[in-house]
Amino acid sequence: MSLDAGIAQQLKRNAEGLVCAVVQEAGTGQVLMVAWMDDDALARTLETGEATYFSRSRGKQWIKGETSGHTQKVIELRLDCDGDTVLMTVEQTGAACHTGDHTCFDANVLYAAPD
Repeated sequence: MSLDAGIAQQLKRNAEGLVCAVVQEAGTGQVLMVAWMDDDALARTLETGEATYFSRSRGKQWIKGETSGHTQKVIELRLDCDGDTVLMTVEQTGAACHTGDHTCFDANVLYAAPD
């Protein structure tokens, strides 16, 4: 799979050739996770509708839920105005976080405005 040239031209990748992906749950709008995508992961996501990312620690692509069963069906994928981040809206099955939490942002609240 290769990324459409028109899309590839719009991307502003980091030094490792990756673009940031913010993943949001359809329906609730809750941010589930942040991950990275290379051109091939983005192309595969666009072609299959399965959220595919690039693991910086393992140096390879991974499909969300491939081993855990906690899948992400892509509903919409948008590119931000700078071209350096994609916003992916998904239908989440199971936990989004590798810790087993629904979202990667469940654990550490650093600030909450007073009522």
